[in-house]
Amino acid sequence: MGATLVALTPEKAELSRTLVDRHKIGFDLLSDPGNAYAAKLGLRFELPAKLREIYSGFGIDLAAFNGDDSGTLPMPARIVVDSGGIVRAVDADPDYTQRPEPQKSIDDILALGG
Repeated sequence: MGATLVALTPEKAELSRTLVDRHKIGFDLLSDPGNAYAAKLGLRFELPAKLREIYSGFGIDLAAFNGDDSGTLPMPARIVVDSGGIVRAVDADPDYTQRPEPQKSIDDILALGG
């Protein structure tokens, strides 16, 4: 379809490489240290202390995974940008369980003539 898929994560690059290798991910997985780019897009939020404790109880050490102690996470989002750099579609929801179906991405790309 002529589209390029890229994902952005706050995880340290070495952890991302392991993830890419383990799951045979066939697209670029870029690092966003400190969720800095997510913050510029308005897609970063601070995880409440109570939830940090719960994460920690499950063995999830965000500071170790992300390489900073900001306690922030990116809001899951999907952004479709055309070849001229213009944003054509955005799906973002503060509820991380609400994500667009893959077909939505395909439909958005087809709408661009992809």
